[in-house]
Amino acid sequence: MKKVKYKRKIKKVNVIILIVVMVIIMVLLFFKLINNKVGPIFMSVAESESKKFATLIINDAINKNVDRKLTEELLLTTKDDDNNISSIEFNTSVVNQTLTVITNNVLLNLKHIEDGDIETLKISDEIVDTYKKENLEHGIIYRIPMGIIFNNSILNNIGPKIPVKLNFIGDIESNIKTKTRNYGINNVLIEVYVTLKVDIKVILPMQSSLTEVKSTVPIVIKSIQGSVPNFYSKNGNESFSLPIE
Repeated sequence: MKKVKYKRKIKKVNVIILIVVMVIIMVLLFFKLINNKVGPIFMSVAESESKKFATLIINDAINKNVDRKLTEELLLTTKDDDNNISSIEFNTSVVNQTLTVITNNVLLNLKHIEDGDIETLKISDEIVDTYKKENLEHGIIYRIPMGIIFNNSILNNIGPKIPVKLNFIGDIESNIKTKTRNYGINNVLIEVYVTLKVDIKVILPMQSSLTEVKSTVPIVIKSIQGSVPNFYSKNGNESFSLPIE
């Protein structure tokens, strides 16, 4: 009798172990299914929101460190004896100083957000309000509702929300770019842009992804007026002189 009871207990334990193993396997398969099928949807939304957030940080840093004084000092013009503009060049010291300040500002803000240290953030209150202070205090820039997998506007906000975090990767690349185009008669419109590129890691609870954020913001748009010619030509064929007096 004892042997029979002992065998029954062993059999019962084996059945329980088998059930537990099957449950664990089913749970792992379920999570793998979610990771393979649903994961890309969440990551796509997370990358989009991360790029949007990082772009706001970059643009805010540029706008805060570019003023009218900069626009006046950034371009140096040289005039000839007749007071006509003969050359235009960059003020190198102003360019380097501006890029350094903007780059450091963006770098520090991204680091503060990564650490949840929003008290020392130097960003506009509108950004903090938009992304919610309580989220930023935990290093979270966005929460994706589970309902987004249904791709339905009614169900988008239902279910638990998955937190999205950012990690700053590497250095920020910054540069100054210019664009010139004709503007009116013998005038040139000069546009000066600051370009920044930053690599960030988008982190979800079960996966992460590296993404690159680029932003180009105009800081100077200036019209340079040249001397007005004393003749007019149409297609290089017809021309007539304009009276000087």
